[in-house]
Amino acid sequence: MKVRKVGLFFMVIFFIAGVGLAYLTARTEAPVSGSDALYQKIEEKKSNYEWKAEDARIDSVWKKTPGIIGRSVDVEASYVKMKEKGKFDPKLLVFKLIKPKVSLSDLPPSPIYRGHPEKPMVSFLINVSWGEEYIPDMIETFNKHQVKATFFIDGAFAQKFNELVQMIEEEGHTIGTHGYNHKDMGRMTKEEARNNLEQADEWLFALTKTKVKYFAPPSGSFNMATVEAAHEMGMETVLWTVDTIDWKKPTPDVLVNRVMGRIHNGATILMHPTEVTAGSLPDLIESIKRENYRIGSLPTLLSEER
Repeated sequence: MKVRKVGLFFMVIFFIAGVGLAYLTARTEAPVSGSDALYQKIEEKKSNYEWKAEDARIDSVWKKTPGIIGRSVDVEASYVKMKEKGKFDPKLLVFKLIKPKVSLSDLPPSPIYRGHPEKPMVSFLINVSWGEEYIPDMIETFNKHQVKATFFIDGAFAQKFNELVQMIEEEGHTIGTHGYNHKDMGRMTKEEARNNLEQADEWLFALTKTKVKYFAPPSGSFNMATVEAAHEMGMETVLWTVDTIDWKKPTPDVLVNRVMGRIHNGATILMHPTEVTAGSLPDLIESIKRENYRIGSLPTLLSEER
């Protein structure tokens, strides 16, 4: 009998405690009244801190353009964080991310020239068919400055310089394809383009065990058959918006000034493994960073993240 009474006593205690906790939780989580001055302040100010999500699209000039993520202010959550201070503080705003409805992968075949024009990031695109002697120095500079680049490697180059390709991949850089043997892809049929890309892909996959996702046509020469062939193989065709023209052997100052005079949000900067490029990279990287641009790999540039 005593045991039953003790058990009943504890059941009553637990019930009262549970009711009390539920009551406190309900009070904490209850919707905030719209008449609260702080709540109203957050409602009034929130549009200043929100971003509209933008879908990926095919621009009439720049062709495939990635979308960009948006955000909205979570008024309720922001109010709870600011309530203790009793005043509006933008540092305590809570956001909800809004993903675009259309991504790059949803778009039909079309080349890519740049990242989103609101994204203060640029990317180095390095076309590799020659210049093997300068690649180690470039990699060393990238490592020193914590920069990741994208190397578009010719299949014939990969066949000859296995260790260089593996070094690039092991250092965390993105590897794309430059086709096989630097052929003019703009003169090829879709079948010819596909055969060329498959030949290069065999070597790149054998060395990296990773499926190539990006293709840079040699000399920027392509046609829609080329783009469609790459698309059907799961690759995006990538061009550029800023050209170092390093193959003409400019001075380092000319190369850096050429890039800095044309740089913009979402820029793709074309270069090759040349002596002047390897020597100019430290100054170029520092100049870009001074202008408050981040330098990211191509996948990062083309992502929807801001």
